[in-house]
Amino acid sequence: MDFLDQLLFYPLEQLPFYLIALIIAFTVHEFSHAYFANKFGDPTAKLLGRVTLNPAVHFDFLGIVLLLIAGFGWARPVPINRENFSNPRRMSIIVAAVGPLSNLMLGILGTLIYAGLYQFGVIEPIGVTKTDQAIHLFFNTFILLNFFLCLFNLIPLPPLDGYRILENVLPPRVSARIQKFEQWSILIFLLIILLPTFQRYTIKPLYDAAHALSIDFLNLFIKMFGG
Repeated sequence: MDFLDQLLFYPLEQLPFYLIALIIAFTVHEFSHAYFANKFGDPTAKLLGRVTLNPAVHFDFLGIVLLLIAGFGWARPVPINRENFSNPRRMSIIVAAVGPLSNLMLGILGTLIYAGLYQFGVIEPIGVTKTDQAIHLFFNTFILLNFFLCLFNLIPLPPLDGYRILENVLPPRVSARIQKFEQWSILIFLLIILLPTFQRYTIKPLYDAAHALSIDFLNLFIKMFGG
């Protein structure tokens, strides 16, 4: 048990809550990419069965393992052929952006439900019963992870959505230039994320920002419910 606690990024007793939250967050994220790509005229993801909320078709084993160990990870990327879009640049930006946006919306929705449950007395303060402790832990985990995944995926490095947005926002000539360095960007990205020294300047600030977002939205919704 001690070995697992040292190996995992998250506390072992909280692992089931993180896994449930990740299943929901990753599934909705990838479904959003697939749904909008198909909506805009690219059937690639639909033909591969990716326009679905079935978690099994979206999971990437290595991505999940790294997230549990290193605090970051990914689901199976949704294949997109932008040439099928009537407006490739604009629609590619939207398709890339809906992934992080879906996590933002999940985080906000989770915070809204959590604040409502607490303010209307459905759940008691933390520590009263084990059931209440589990509910508090799940919502805190779910909210934090979704806000984190939203911010994480906006990093403008391959293979994240932020890079796909950037390469379509930039003028074609500039975009073509940065694409030449894409293979090296992936290596730089992995080094920055994997090395503990750099994690203090990458993963930790993102978690801190996600935590701040969760507090801000929670306070907002508690006030809305009369708290």
